[in-house]
This record gives sequence, C-alpha cells and structure tokens, in this order.
Amino acid sequence: MIWLSNSTLQKLRDQLKKRGERPSVVLEPGATPEAAEATAIAAEYGPLCEAMYLMMSADGDVSEEERQVLKGALRNLSDDQLRGAQIESLMEAAATSVDTHGREERLKEVILALHEDRARAEVTFVLAAAIAFADNAIADQENETLNQLAEGLGIDEATANQLLDSVEADMGPAREGGAA
Repeated sequence: MIWLSNSTLQKLRDQLKKRGERPSVVLEPGATPEAAEATAIAAEYGPLCEAMYLMMSADGDVSEEERQVLKGALRNLSDDQLRGAQIESLMEAAATSVDTHGREERLKEVILALHEDRARAEVTFVLAAAIAFADNAIADQENETLNQLAEGLGIDEATANQLLDSVEADMGPAREGGAA
C-alpha cells in the first residue's frame, strides 16, 4: 500500500496545530454532546476529507488504496482521536455532497473554506496529492483537480511543484516495496 511516512504526517499535523485555532462552530440550543462533537469534527476535518474525496473520485474509480490513505491521514492528523466510524461518516458526507451538488460546486466550496488559512490550504494540497499518487497513476482528471486546488487555494506553481516533489519522494520507498 502507498503511504505517506509518519514523519510527513507528523509535520502536517504540527503545521495545523501551529496555527493554533480551530474553526468556529455554531451549535443548536440543547445540542447533545455527541452532536457537538460531530459538528466540531465536521468543521475541523470535513473540508480536508472532502478535498481528498474529490481527488479519490476524480477519475471515477475510488480505490481501496485511496480510501486507506485518506483514513490513515485523518487518523494521524487527529492524533488518533478520529474513530473509523467518524471517518466513514465524513467520507459519506463528502460523497453525498458531491452527488447532490456536483464536483465543481463542491470543489469551489472546499476552496472557499480553506483558502484563507495557508497552513490548512497547503496540508490539503499535500493530502490530495498523496491520494492522487496512492494508486501509482495520476489520471488526467486527478491532475486537473490538483491544478484547480492549487490555483483556488493560492498556491503558486513553484510551491505546488515543491510540495508535489516532496510527496512523491516521501511515497517513493513505499512504491518500490519498501517500508512506509
């Protein structure tokens, strides 16, 4: 299986923590603790998950390798606080949003949710790239999605290429059958 190394995921997690703020959430009066937790998780990880889902589904084929990269990335980014059911719920919400509103509209919304936060934007781009590399082939649709993400998130070409090179280098040993 293709995988980002733990050191890369730890750097990404630290980059998110360093920014020090969590997205604001609005709760309905009388919300249960479970509902509050689900709302907070959706605010914090929903856009990241949806960007990865958009990448996974760009070529019309969601592979198990891509799903595993997404799950592992979210677990690591959350310091193992997200449970499998929560991650599945985030993926289902992303799939439903794409089915309901279309890929282009959802991509615009993800970009809107992330473009003001440089750390989250770059982390999202790196994770989307990892998904694209997960099945050892970047389809034209995946490449187009990466380009749209970079442009919408304000990541210039030089930075995007640097981030892509680091993802490809990090995933290289796993591609060749080495430990990830």
